[in-house]
Amino acid sequence: MSATTDSKENIEFNRLWWHSRRGMLELDVLLLPFLEEAYRDLDPADQARYEKLLTCEDADMFQWFMQQGRPEDPDLQRIVDMILNRVQPD
Repeated sequence: MSATTDSKENIEFNRLWWHSRRGMLELDVLLLPFLEEAYRDLDPADQARYEKLLTCEDADMFQWFMQQGRPEDPDLQRIVDMILNRVQPD
């Protein structure tokens, strides 16, 4: 991999890191570790789902992660389940 590619990937990762910081502790403790520890190992479709999740409202994400509701979008539900399974494995 070239230095330019590495640099672009680092810039993109840093952008995602900042967008993962929500200012709500309950979301930060789920999203930031997931990004740092699992995101890079996801396939591109799941990475896109994570990025889509970051466009959602904090209040909606809070309900989904507290299992008080479910996203209507199956893509969002998949990434929410992946994050929850990471912190609450069976």
